[in-house]
Amino acid sequence: MDRLIYTSLTAMRGSMSRQTAIANNLANAQTPGFRADMAEAQALWLNGSGHDARAMSSEEVHGADMRAGTVTSTGRDLDVAVQGDAMLVVQAPNGEEAYTRRGDLQISAGGLLTTGDGHPVQGGQGPVTIPAADSIRIDTDGRVWIVPAGGDPENPQEVDRLRLATTAGSDVVKGLDGLFRVKGDGILPDDPEARLTTRSIEGSNVSATTALVEMIEASRSWDTQLKMIDDAREMDSASASLMQLPR
Repeated sequence: MDRLIYTSLTAMRGSMSRQTAIANNLANAQTPGFRADMAEAQALWLNGSGHDARAMSSEEVHGADMRAGTVTSTGRDLDVAVQGDAMLVVQAPNGEEAYTRRGDLQISAGGLLTTGDGHPVQGGQGPVTIPAADSIRIDTDGRVWIVPAGGDPENPQEVDRLRLATTAGSDVVKGLDGLFRVKGDGILPDDPEARLTTRSIEGSNVSATTALVEMIEASRSWDTQLKMIDDAREMDSASASLMQLPR
């Protein structure tokens, strides 16, 4: 009965991993530019000197759903939505270059332009810094324009240009921090043709309804495997009883 028990146990672990991924997707259903995690099950064969007689189940997050989210007009000057498959270049917490679709840009207390979750946005000369200004706007090419404090509104000044990178032909992976990186520690090439939809924001591509259905399915799978373990225990007890000698 051990084969049935261990097979059910690995299936339960897979269900737990799947529920974790789905829960993360649900938690980020309203996060701008979020890409849903995708979990996939696979068989892990136990190899030995004899035949491969047993396969365990493993289900892990293997990638992200790269479909675009819905773009909504906000009217906010610092909100941008990246068109096509391009991504904004940002600085990860460890200083590495990373990429995101999150376009709810903010200005920190020190004048640093960041994403909504605090990652510095990269420009042509490094992180984009905004000096004191009466107004700020970003055009479709990614150029940042300001009217300096006390300046002429008819003569805005260009501060920097947001770096936009293309993912075409590159293998990008999503990290635990929600940022994308090139597999193998590479970097994406800049895309001079990339464009932004200004005063708009791209939402998450998570469908809350679909995620809830998947959560229910994962929960039922867990219950099914738990029932199989109970059945295996009952079968083992019954077999042991048959083997007992009469007194």
